[in-house]
Amino acid sequence: MIAATTFKGKTVALFGLGGSGLATAKALQAGGANVIAWDDNPDSVARAEVDGVPTRDLREIDWSSVASFVLSPGVPLTHPKPHWTVGFARNAGVEIIGDVEIFVRERRAHAPDCPFIAITGTNGKSTTTALIAHILQASGRDTQLGGNIGRAVLTLDPPRDGRFFVVECSSYQIDLAPTLNPTAGILLNLTPDHLDRHGTMQHYADVKERLVAGAKTAIIGTDDSHCELIGDRIERAGTKVIRISKRQPLADGLYAEGLRIMRAENGASAPLVDLEGIQTLRGSHNAQNACAAIAACLAVGVSEAEIRKGLQSFPGLKHRMQPVARRGDVVFVNDSKATNAEAAAPALSSYERIYWIAGGLPKEGGIASLAPLFRRIVKAYLIGEAASAFAAQLGDRVAYEISDHLERAVAHAADDADRDGEASAVMLSPACASFDQYKNFEVRGDAFVSHVADLDGVTMLIDLPTGGK
Repeated sequence: MIAATTFKGKTVALFGLGGSGLATAKALQAGGANVIAWDDNPDSVARAEVDGVPTRDLREIDWSSVASFVLSPGVPLTHPKPHWTVGFARNAGVEIIGDVEIFVRERRAHAPDCPFIAITGTNGKSTTTALIAHILQASGRDTQLGGNIGRAVLTLDPPRDGRFFVVECSSYQIDLAPTLNPTAGILLNLTPDHLDRHGTMQHYADVKERLVAGAKTAIIGTDDSHCELIGDRIERAGTKVIRISKRQPLADGLYAEGLRIMRAENGASAPLVDLEGIQTLRGSHNAQNACAAIAACLAVGVSEAEIRKGLQSFPGLKHRMQPVARRGDVVFVNDSKATNAEAAAPALSSYERIYWIAGGLPKEGGIASLAPLFRRIVKAYLIGEAASAFAAQLGDRVAYEISDHLERAVAHAADDADRDGEASAVMLSPACASFDQYKNFEVRGDAFVSHVADLDGVTMLIDLPTGGK
């Protein structure tokens, strides 16, 4: 845990007592703050009280005595309308911050030079974050990974010289971190997302910009107009900018040329890394992720040799285009995190012959947007509530069966791929939420891995989920 010593002796109000909120309350207490916490959910309040966190309805406190107000990132700050607590804080002139801001202040107070890499973007940030952390860990560096992925940031080990922090930041977290100042800040891309919480695309982009604007080195994708403009703007303001692209050559920066990552300086380019054969980094989207990870690692002093070694051993992000097993020329791929058609597209774009397991609780539009990728699908195995609707959308363009359940789909897809005799992928990329049959996409992905492990003759590439074969 990171004890929030920069708040020692201060009264801090806190709203939101889920996992990260409770961790934040404990970090503030450990640092000597006087915490007053609350949540709209009585069960969360009761759990906090059991854990020794003082609770009180924030409508009833004296806000003039409050130094800071910590808001959970899941609670609306601006849109569709500010949460009621935000009004109390603003009326009292109290700053509104989140757990990432507390981390930033602790780092600045105790180890301002320890490397801190912060990652954001609409798509790819989790893979990029995991890849950076893996490269650092594989090189033997003391590495802490958290934020919007894995552990809440204040549950990490405290900042100290030589300790590297790799923190994924959502737009909600950035909005609550006014002094965010990473050593290397990454903005991968921007497409419309979370507009219910940000109001407009421009406001969403403005929030994301703050992460790179405060960075010592900003690493910015150039494949969309919003990011391109942000890169130009903060460079004019004096920030060092490294541009990356998965689509086009650059005069300066890192870009993908097929499976090679090229480094360009003053118009001259040369190969830096070859992604050939790295199954966990297939596809153009992962070329962008690799460009960002390489640039960030170089910025914090990792050598090219260490980076290449780390890339080669990257196990992939669990449930995201994750190769989990092989049987002959057939690879089994867990892409359970693909909970809509847009999220399924990268995996379907990365293999030429696919036995596709899809379905679950459908999203609006179904799989219509994936039609250009249907040519890659040898056969589809449809499960869950979406099965009939997906069958209608596939029509006579793709062979399919309605398997209903994941276990049957895995068995049938594996048998068909074996009979095919060609290199292919049996892939769970559902393009659906999981809630009709599974608690969440993680449970669904673990079930896929367990069913694959039950097949004869497979070689597992990962450890089995707890309780698996």
